[in-house]
Amino acid sequence: MTTDSTPPKIAGIGEVLWDVISDAETFGGAPANFTCHCQSLGAHASIVSSVGHDERGSKAVSVLNANGVDTALLTVNDYETGHVLVTFDKHKQPSFTIKEDVAWDYIPFSADSQSHTQSIDAVCFGTLGQRSATSRKSIQQFLSATRPDCLRIFDINLRPPFYHEEIIRDSIGKANILKLNDEELHIIAPMFGLQGSESDMIQTLLSNFDLDLVALTRGSKGSLIATTHGLSEIHGRNVNVADTVGAGDAFTAAMIIGFLSQQPLQELHNFASEVAEFVCTQPGAVPDLPDSLLSSSPIR
Repeated sequence: MTTDSTPPKIAGIGEVLWDVISDAETFGGAPANFTCHCQSLGAHASIVSSVGHDERGSKAVSVLNANGVDTALLTVNDYETGHVLVTFDKHKQPSFTIKEDVAWDYIPFSADSQSHTQSIDAVCFGTLGQRSATSRKSIQQFLSATRPDCLRIFDINLRPPFYHEEIIRDSIGKANILKLNDEELHIIAPMFGLQGSESDMIQTLLSNFDLDLVALTRGSKGSLIATTHGLSEIHGRNVNVADTVGAGDAFTAAMIIGFLSQQPLQELHNFASEVAEFVCTQPGAVPDLPDSLLSSSPIR
């Protein structure tokens, strides 16, 4: 954890893509969204991924650069840049049709990647980025090479049909922080024999996998965070929702900033909730955060 004035170094590894919503395209991919928010909140953030030699790839690099994210480990290959068709239900919750065999399915693990693992304080990864054998191997190598004190955040991010139990079990085993939503919790509950209330289940995960923190987001119902020091619950507030894309990634980013800064649990949780709520009120996954939130970051 960081305790001095040096900004923490945080990486996201996995998918970089474009969300296609009606006739518009917005930048996305959970690890990419996460890094953009970490950077805006005062961290030194980097992305480990791949894009194609195409317009979407060039635009993705431009967006990441505009957000201040380090793109030294964003490689360019001969596959097309990833994209996703996003549709919304009547509650403005998204569903996704994800293009297969794209650039981020071929993320390499290089000597530069190996070197980077030794300098970072935290890395965030999920299941979607591991859907291909190539990227899964690279992500696993990256995680295994990190320092013992590095936070390894598994943002489970289940996108059917691109996950299976082996990847989930293996990834939780490599993580020390787990973030998931309520739908995902009930999907994995039978895998791990989780029973009782949602707070019971996340505390079981915390204990059984020797995790430092488990965060459960529940949309309009709020969120729960369990740590070895206690449990925090925040109930959802009524906000004017534009869309919910990227809100979970913003929550994770703010939460990790707080955790690295050794914020008390309730302060950490409040800040993560406020950042996520703001993102819900704006279109797209990485809107500019207002000065009131930026100045509240514990590493500003």
